[in-house]
Amino acid sequence: MKRKEFIRQLMKDGCILLRPGSKHDIYINPSTGKKQPVPRHTEIDNKLAKHIRKYLELG
Repeated sequence: MKRKEFIRQLMKDGCILLRPGSKHDIYINPSTGKKQPVPRHTEIDNKLAKHIRKYLELG
């Protein structure tokens, strides 16, 4: 999955960028308070994307 598309989905589901980093950006789900790093690669593996969404409780 393209990183830009994944970030777009996270933002649509209510997550916000907590802080940028050199290798990872940290996103937070304000409704649960859970934080998760998202790698800054151009492609994100589908398994990793699923794990990030599950951890952030996005379904």
